[in-house]
Amino acid sequence: MSANNDIRIAIATPSANAWSETFIAAHIKRLQGVRVVLVDGDLPNRVLDGPMLLHRHGPRRILDHVQARLMGGNTQDLLRKRIAALLRRERIDVLLAEYGICADALVDPCARAGVPLVAHFHGYDAHKTSKIVEMGHYRRLFAHAAAVVAVSRAMERQLLALGAPREKLFYNCYGVDVDLFTAGDPGKAPPHFVAVGRFVEKKAPDLTLTAFGILLARFPDARLTMVGQGPLWEACNARVQTSALRDRVSLPGVMSAAEIAELLRGARAFVQHSVRAASGDSEGTPLAVLEAMASGLPVIATRHAGIPDVVVHGEHGLLCPEFDVAGMAANMEQLASDAGLAGRMGKAAREHVERNYRVEDSVAALQVILQRAASDPRT
Repeated sequence: MSANNDIRIAIATPSANAWSETFIAAHIKRLQGVRVVLVDGDLPNRVLDGPMLLHRHGPRRILDHVQARLMGGNTQDLLRKRIAALLRRERIDVLLAEYGICADALVDPCARAGVPLVAHFHGYDAHKTSKIVEMGHYRRLFAHAAAVVAVSRAMERQLLALGAPREKLFYNCYGVDVDLFTAGDPGKAPPHFVAVGRFVEKKAPDLTLTAFGILLARFPDARLTMVGQGPLWEACNARVQTSALRDRVSLPGVMSAAEIAELLRGARAFVQHSVRAASGDSEGTPLAVLEAMASGLPVIATRHAGIPDVVVHGEHGLLCPEFDVAGMAANMEQLASDAGLAGRMGKAAREHVERNYRVEDSVAALQVILQRAASDPRT
């Protein structure tokens, strides 16, 4: 580390496209000192916009296998050694691993290179039972990591229960680009509800449809737009197309951030029925909730994971228990019938995000965590 305390950061993510997840893209773009971004696999196999570290095809794949055997190991051992060599070559001071599973895979390369490791959990990695068992309850990671980051208070409690040392654990929620997600006026908007997220079990899009169906019996002019894709999209779309929902529900698929921001500005409220999946999978703090609040929308959601951390019931929106579709429908009805209340809640939500959940502040807090990890003499 240089004398002026500038640090050289490496970021690792399992995603093949590091820009596809907004919160990870914010870390890459906004953290100061990022020198290397490793992508593609729990044990990343490629440098972003750079070379493969382990070849999967062609003659070089054969050469990698031969080299691994000559070194007395397998190709994963070779990849770990190459990652460690890259960290040393780039004089990296600290590595930020996105997702606990990726962090666990990078314990050995970081130890070889003498680089402190910061494990950033996001959601399923902290909660999905099969992953927790597969990772040995993260015992090795918690022993070796210089810091562990949670994005919700529920996740913080979960990681403590798994054995994360209190002194290594930091709560740092996501932040929103408030210049992109600017406020609309839900008090003047029609009863148009918007959901944004992957069509997966923990986001329960089917339950959102059920709640909206109940609302339609009282408010036949209400509309619902559900943005996103995922394994449950086909079933949800079939349900919409073969029911009374057909003319009132739109499922446009994936949209850009700018398109989503525009959609939110014209809505009455944001809806999300997050639940704990049968696998244990749970949210962190849904970024879409914060983006909706930044857009001046009240949030109708469940008391799940980090949602009640950021949404105060009755102030920024209306919350109900998980799986309570009648409760969600009643909350939707309340805002469908009271545009003034939606406007007041939306204004309070926007102000709350501006004060507490700006992306600049979230990244600055993460920068401090990385700085401390890099300078900690124990690591």
